[in-house]
Amino acid sequence: MGVELPEYLPSGRVVVDGQGVPLFWLSDGPAEVGVHRRLLADHGRTGLWPVIAEGHPQDPLRPWQSGELSPQPVSDIDRYDAAAVMRGFWTDWVTPQEHEEEDHDFAELEPFGRTCPGLAEPGEAMASPEAAADWYVGELEPAADARLMLARVKRGADLPAMAGWDGPVNHSTDVAPLLAMLRSWEERFGARVVRIGFDTLDLSIAAPPTTEEHALHVAAEHWAFCPDNIDQGPGSLREYAAAIRGLNSWSFWWD
Repeated sequence: MGVELPEYLPSGRVVVDGQGVPLFWLSDGPAEVGVHRRLLADHGRTGLWPVIAEGHPQDPLRPWQSGELSPQPVSDIDRYDAAAVMRGFWTDWVTPQEHEEEDHDFAELEPFGRTCPGLAEPGEAMASPEAAADWYVGELEPAADARLMLARVKRGADLPAMAGWDGPVNHSTDVAPLLAMLRSWEERFGARVVRIGFDTLDLSIAAPPTTEEHALHVAAEHWAFCPDNIDQGPGSLREYAAAIRGLNSWSFWWD
């Protein structure tokens, strides 16, 4: 991986792309909370970001050990602005397709409706991002097949691109725009990528929204980022906002 691996790592192997370029290191056995926390604390020294990697529920080898990966240069993320990405996705989601009704009022998106509200204001930190990540790692109950993954990236938001994650493939053919929003969440809400799955993503949040209005605005960002969280969850932004208000973790799932 172009860097010396820490001596305290458990057994594992480096996963490469079709040209033999290293993508990430993956443990052979289950992810260990203590090792993950140590790696997170050492990121500044090693340049390696740790996450808990889970496979497809019906086939644990997918995608990390099956080759179903589409790595992207991290520099691709630099081309996107988070606010522009949100507006673009919002417009796409509210524009009727040929088979859909033109008069849909998008009541589930009240009070915004068809109008994208833009990015929310930053949250106020309850703890450091590192402390929030440590806490969340301890709270998670990883699947039996969960592995520890390491990628050489400057920040956790870049890891999905390096690892070739295709989780939202049914919604977006390019992961980079979504990761631009994720970078923005790192900066505004102290978000840290803690767990990544076949089509899931789990973040620790050090500075969540704590008021009803702020949570509603953040919920709008979540809908643009992952509509399934709301459309196949509580069904409205208001209900979803109530669920994430003051919450120190965000989870996303794409159908």
